Amino acid sequence: MRIVSLLPSATEMICALGLGDRLVGVTHECDFPAFVRGLPKVTRTLVPTEATSAEIDRLVRERLRTKGALYALDLPALERLRPDLIVTQALCGVCAVAEEEVRAAACTLPGNPRVVNLEPQTLSEVFGAIRQVAEAAGVGEAGASLRREGERIVGGLAARVEAVVARAAGMRHKPRVALLEWLDPPFSCGHWSPELVRLAGGVEGLGQEGKASRPLRWEEVMTWQPEVVLVACCGFGVERTLEDIPPLQSVPGWRELPAVRHGRVCVTDGSQYFSRPGPRLVDSLEILAHALDPEVHPLPAGLPPPVRVSASGVAARATRGNPAVSRSAADGC
Repeated sequence: MRIVSLLPSATEMICALGLGDRLVGVTHECDFPAFVRGLPKVTRTLVPTEATSAEIDRLVRERLRTKGALYALDLPALERLRPDLIVTQALCGVCAVAEEEVRAAACTLPGNPRVVNLEPQTLSEVFGAIRQVAEAAGVGEAGASLRREGERIVGGLAARVEAVVARAAGMRHKPRVALLEWLDPPFSCGHWSPELVRLAGGVEGLGQEGKASRPLRWEEVMTWQPEVVLVACCGFGVERTLEDIPPLQSVPGWRELPAVRHGRVCVTDGSQYFSRPGPRLVDSLEILAHALDPEVHPLPAGLPPPVRVSASGVAARATRGNPAVSRSAADGC
């Protein structure tokens, strides 16, 4: 079976199932595991690489208004790759090629490839999507084996989630949390992310479990008075996200927030973790839990600790060695 993935999280699911050797094409954003970076790309972005966060937000809003595309599908590349299975999504209208465009393209491809649409909105639905991919990719006698592998993977992920929940039950205090997935303008987290906060032992008062993220007024954040602010910008890594931190100093009431006064503002990699509803969403839970209470939730080996940004060094960039930014796993957030 020849598989094309049109979503980074789907690529990670396919590889976790041991099907990496069947991947023949991926998106321009697929970068994990590392070997997929060398596979043929079947999409490209129409967002300028130098665009600011505010400009990206305007582009997204325009796309939603006009139903225009932010991502272009390379149909000639798809034709050359001759996939048997195309894995895509319909959850977010701005995060990938539109589902209707994918299905229309599939009708023109040789072999009439199957299109599987993933649309998880909760952690349990992400686990269901892994099973869905295993079912779609399993054919003949290999199908039962692949389904068993899917169950094994889901079982291992679920056990890690249960371990976090068990530890969180011992937390002395459940902090108020603001998990922000955009800063200019501010957006609450959505879908699975508020659930992650609850499982980790926090209280998310701006986003709703299973619901889309939404634009916020900074006044809402100030009213919530979060004790921990974790910034995981959708599609941004830590380095890019830190560029949007300095302007927060001028937001009325920002400096008075408990999270800012006590040095509990952290930045993490939204692109690699929180924005990807795949196997590493459990990594995201463990990173978040560590940020809330590092004594209760030690950071598992191999995971990046959140980058703590102090009130006095909010404009610092971690990669430039500024002492105002801490990456100490012992510190948490």
